[in-house]
Amino acid sequence: MWSGKTPGIYDTWEDCEAQVKGQTGAKFKGFATRQEAEQAFSSSPDLYIIRKPKTEKEGHSHLSIVNSQFSTPILPALAVDAACSGNPGVMEFRGVIADTGTEVFHRGPFQQGTNNIGEFLAIVLGLAYLKQNNLPWALYTDSRTALSWLKKGHADTKIEWNASNQDLFFMVRKAEMWLHDNTWNTPIYKWDTKAWGEIPADFGRK
Repeated sequence: MWSGKTPGIYDTWEDCEAQVKGQTGAKFKGFATRQEAEQAFSSSPDLYIIRKPKTEKEGHSHLSIVNSQFSTPILPALAVDAACSGNPGVMEFRGVIADTGTEVFHRGPFQQGTNNIGEFLAIVLGLAYLKQNNLPWALYTDSRTALSWLKKGHADTKIEWNASNQDLFFMVRKAEMWLHDNTWNTPIYKWDTKAWGEIPADFGRK
């Protein structure tokens, strides 16, 4: 973090948040290692700046989430899902092409994660994948919680961030920054599990 009450480098998001909360124009960025942060801080911080995320009141005008009212899924589409052993526990998530089952990304396992965090990350990575590859597909998820977090623009989790899940913490913050800095036209649908069975990206561990 560079711009706030006390500019500097902080080891936890809570410390950084205490500096930027309520500060207009606060500037910050997360790094995977302290060495990277120190290098950025000592060079040209503005080259690395990420703007402060929008508040919930500002909203996300680019967000398009609709309830599925179709007899069958709209294809082609990308389906995303997560699996977690415990709460918190070992978590992983992935995205697959819904009509073929081909896996296009798979992340994890992560320690001390939750299923909701995995579902949220899967949606964001799915949006990034479709945008990067210029694919005009729909995106399906079976998580209402992750959809609500997407509307807010951040992961509204109560999980305790610590050394064991630091890599997951950075991935969540990176996803939130991506949502803040990007727009998309992808329609996002809630998968109708009752009518269609498990979502194609399901890990089959129920």
